[in-house]
Amino acid sequence: MPELITDNLTAKSCLVTGASAGIGEEVAYQLGQLGAEVVLGCRNPERGNAALERLRQRVPAGRFELSLVDLASQASIRSFAQSFSEAHPQLDVLVNNAGVWLDEHQRSVDGIELTWATNVLGYHLLTAVLREPLRRAEGARIVNVASSLAYGLDLSDVEFERRRYHGEDAYAQSKQADRMLTWAQARKLAGSGITVNAVHPGPVDTAMLRHSTPGFRGLPVELGADTITWLAASQEVEGVTGRFWKDRRSRPCEFADPDQEQTLWALCNRMTGLDLE
Repeated sequence: MPELITDNLTAKSCLVTGASAGIGEEVAYQLGQLGAEVVLGCRNPERGNAALERLRQRVPAGRFELSLVDLASQASIRSFAQSFSEAHPQLDVLVNNAGVWLDEHQRSVDGIELTWATNVLGYHLLTAVLREPLRRAEGARIVNVASSLAYGLDLSDVEFERRRYHGEDAYAQSKQADRMLTWAQARKLAGSGITVNAVHPGPVDTAMLRHSTPGFRGLPVELGADTITWLAASQEVEGVTGRFWKDRRSRPCEFADPDQEQTLWALCNRMTGLDLE
């Protein structure tokens, strides 16, 4: 088992997306145990409220709240960010965790291929519209949940309009993009005090893993959440940015390419209506 994280987060405000189950719920629990105020960003109100109740039972003195947001809907993200910013003057930790793995090609409410809309554009837009509360925090941290299952990004066909759709390929493409956006964000936020890191949680026993790999027994969810929480909370990584982590160790990333990262950044801006440098 990893060494216990003991950092005190009582003055910190954290947002964890995809927190209604699995890794996201466990990260929320671990951050709540450290004293942080934790907002659960969830799409489904029933599942979100159930997770909120479980967390309050596990950490009776914890400060948890539920806020509804659909990471596949750009209008939902913008509305959520406005409400969040009004209620929370600063955001110390943003954990971009919400994600999907889909067997069939589907489109979001905005007409965008649903895996790309959720796993990539959701990360990009949410981080962008929360920049002000992040800037108001001292040493804010962004943790993007990526994966070692990453390959096949085609910047000319991110929505699989020409290629044959396969759920694993769409997911792997999105996770390659998440890493590349992390490196771009880290460069663009250099000097701001905000750090941005990507993490592979491992093959964790979640509903997504059981669906994508039937019969495979994954890691306990608390192990999958550990490095995410460590990046969000530990003084060991204060000021560290632009790295890919697994098991609390920095790993090389074969997708580091500033020119391609900038092309991806510009594409995500166009697809979300942003005008970011």
